[in-house]
Amino acid sequence: MSKAIAHRPVLLKETLAALEPGPGKRIVDATFGGGGHTEALLAAGAQVIALDKDPEALARGRERFAGEPRLTLVEADFRDLERVLADLGVPQVDGILADLGVSSYHLDDPERGFSYRFEGPLDMRLGRQGATAAEVVNTLSEEELREILYRYGEEPRARRIARAIVAARPLRTTTELAEVVRKAVGYRRAGHPARKTFQALRIYVNDELGALRALLRASERVLAPGGRLAVISFHSLEDREVKRFLKESPVLAPLTKKPVVPGPEEVAENPRARSAKLRLGVRP
Repeated sequence: MSKAIAHRPVLLKETLAALEPGPGKRIVDATFGGGGHTEALLAAGAQVIALDKDPEALARGRERFAGEPRLTLVEADFRDLERVLADLGVPQVDGILADLGVSSYHLDDPERGFSYRFEGPLDMRLGRQGATAAEVVNTLSEEELREILYRYGEEPRARRIARAIVAARPLRTTTELAEVVRKAVGYRRAGHPARKTFQALRIYVNDELGALRALLRASERVLAPGGRLAVISFHSLEDREVKRFLKESPVLAPLTKKPVVPGPEEVAENPRARSAKLRLGVRP
């Protein structure tokens, strides 16, 4: 993988203002990724426990933060946060950050198979376990694929796309799948016509919504009084989950009525931040 791939943490200033990191504070970065948020939390004086299910991300992190005693890197899915903290002997933390966006390292590396812009294997796994996207599109029934595309991609033409995928099997590469979707949709919508299909498959392959629900429930138990939860989402499915959780939680209360969004300057510098929404909760 190229080390030249750039990664910019989204809503960094807003996240730091919300989490209030500092000496003596223990913060969980549940989605280490490129390490940008972790770096800022450490710079503010906090101790950081950073999780990532991708061993490549952790390898970069160990090299980047070699010798940093206030950082603990753990290879784990954030759905397992409670177990990870128990294994570390940490009963409670002062903050939890989850940036649910796929990092630039994943999107811009063709071998990971996340992007319709580059030709690569249909993988889409954030870690290295479980079924790949290729296995999903080549083995599931037309109805199962339609359900995935409609539920996780909110794709209005899910049935037409699922039928086209089944007819074109086997599909092995990202560009093969993108072309099948393009032909099935039959027109150029705003953005790439395969965007929602790729989103849906990625969410399904990694069970992203299931993991998010587990993390949110765990936050009720592991946040200390006064502890804060910060979740950055990038599509409506995730944002609705977080909004509903903060509204219904008997333990956490929302800090803001509306999500925090990037300003025009950040969007101009980092177009991938355009759809980001930060929701905040606190344990009173």
